[in-house]
Amino acid sequence: MQNKKSLLKETSTGSRHSGGKKILFASFPADGHFNPLTGLAKHLQAAGHDVRWYTSPTYEHKLAKLKIPFFPFKNAVDVSNNDFDKAFPDRVKHKTQISRLKFDIINAFIKRGPEYYADVAEIYRQFPFDLLVADVAFTGIPFVKDLMRIPVISIGVFPLSETSKDLPPVGLGMTPSYSFFGKLKQTILRTVANKFIFGQPNKVMYKIFDENGIAHNEESLFDMGIRKSDLLLQSGTPGFEYYRGDLGENIRYIGALLPYSNAAETKTEPWFDSRLNEFEKVILVTQGTVEKDIEKILVPTLRAFKNTNILVVATTGGNGTNELKERFPDRNFIIEDFIPFADVMPYADVYITNGGYGGVMLGIENKMPMVVAGLHEGKNEICARVGYFKLGINLKTETPGPEKMRAAVEEIFCNDFYKTNVTALGKEFARYKPNRLFSQYVDELLYPGTAKIKTAIRQLSNN
Repeated sequence: MQNKKSLLKETSTGSRHSGGKKILFASFPADGHFNPLTGLAKHLQAAGHDVRWYTSPTYEHKLAKLKIPFFPFKNAVDVSNNDFDKAFPDRVKHKTQISRLKFDIINAFIKRGPEYYADVAEIYRQFPFDLLVADVAFTGIPFVKDLMRIPVISIGVFPLSETSKDLPPVGLGMTPSYSFFGKLKQTILRTVANKFIFGQPNKVMYKIFDENGIAHNEESLFDMGIRKSDLLLQSGTPGFEYYRGDLGENIRYIGALLPYSNAAETKTEPWFDSRLNEFEKVILVTQGTVEKDIEKILVPTLRAFKNTNILVVATTGGNGTNELKERFPDRNFIIEDFIPFADVMPYADVYITNGGYGGVMLGIENKMPMVVAGLHEGKNEICARVGYFKLGINLKTETPGPEKMRAAVEEIFCNDFYKTNVTALGKEFARYKPNRLFSQYVDELLYPGTAKIKTAIRQLSNN
């Protein structure tokens, strides 16, 4: 019989399996859905599993660099990087924000489910996978779970969307009230939203499910991916999520999921500019790679701090870089296509962003107070949380003026509690080890007997 020390040694590396399983990753074709899963995929690959990925051809090059075999969309309409206007010409007829939101939910997400299923069923004939790992917005999840009878782990790549009796309706960027009258108002609003705002998308979803023999209880579209998953692993921690007294039993927090990186492979010198040490205050501003309109956040920020003693480091994602350099040649501005955030964040005092979930996760990890300005593609929910938990200031617009931007930054400079709050949450993030937790949950599904033994050994090691 092996002693305790040898057993602990075997399990401490966390799960390299000589008889690895076949695991298919799948993601909606947008960076915010693809990138957070890359570290998880590489971790499983290193543990001995056969990992492959189904998504848009847009990501073929990235997957080749990751050395992960790739299955492209064939039947599925490709809506890469939220270019919905190109994929659906009729979208321009929908002028209001609500009308366009409903159109996007139906056409970019719900109607793609049967197409994803057709592709995945074909993939299964050549790659009979044991587990599907997909971002929670991948609408093929119910088909794989109900029709193929294959376990599914979904990954929450945006704030938790589960409907709750304690919260306002999902998707509208509203913050909760826990008073009696506040909760009563939220109950009414959930009913109104479910019937009048999301009623049509829900009906389309139910019809597709009925036609394909997928069981449902007329759940909200925001709940379906969660309910149809064996586990939902939520990026982030409880401290960045509203309290729910009815949290789903299959939901687990896993810590901040950030894109895969391997410093040994890149071998690049850290980015540095001597001006980082010359200015008393440093602002980092970005609007991501998808948003191409530099007038939304970048220009107002640069105008707000022109001719000041505050250094502004602006990353454009390749959108309008040369134009911005010509318009704003000031010495207190650094404007580049891309700067590794890990290199600049230690110097920055405030982080200005349009509220992409991955960027906000990175900001929290680096304990950076934020100014957020985003509404669309679910950013209203992310920005609402930044404001609610007082990690920074939510401007509640996509087009803040220079005066509003400057006032928000000065508010953060003058009040230490933003830094205190984000520092505390950053420490909570640090306690979560995403890859280790992910391996544990995968093992629980694929190796239930082994998982029980490992749990017993972990308990033994703590005694």
